[in-house]
Amino acid sequence: MDNFEPQEEPKPKYIGRRFLAGCIDYTIVYTIAFMLIFTVGTPDNEGVYHLEGSPSLIPILFWLFLLVCTETWFGATVGNSMVRLKPVTLSGYATNISFTQSLQRHLLDPIDMFFFGVVGILVIQSSDKNQRLGDIWAKTTVTKY
Repeated sequence: MDNFEPQEEPKPKYIGRRFLAGCIDYTIVYTIAFMLIFTVGTPDNEGVYHLEGSPSLIPILFWLFLLVCTETWFGATVGNSMVRLKPVTLSGYATNISFTQSLQRHLLDPIDMFFFGVVGILVIQSSDKNQRLGDIWAKTTVTKY
């Protein structure tokens, strides 16, 4: 006699929504960064613009504010809000993720989004909790709200 345990239905991965949210967020980040570089930066002899000194911190601080702080304060980034997704902690103790968890998630964005997001998609597909690398490190996952 076999004991059969009920199988959990697979949780949705929301890959299309997650991809779109990332595109929205990073379109905003890159647009502001390029605008800053061309308005505040100085061109060199070849016409290439550079930010030097303290102005070079502005794009990094904007990235920190737009992605990490808004996710911490409001529960989702602009892109995630638009596609009705939000990151949640796996511990279940808090409704919103912490600043550290959000920072961990987004520090790995360059790896997760490498080659048009293929790395993140493959990791999400193979993860039992639908996590990308940043989510695994931060102990979070993404859900629809």
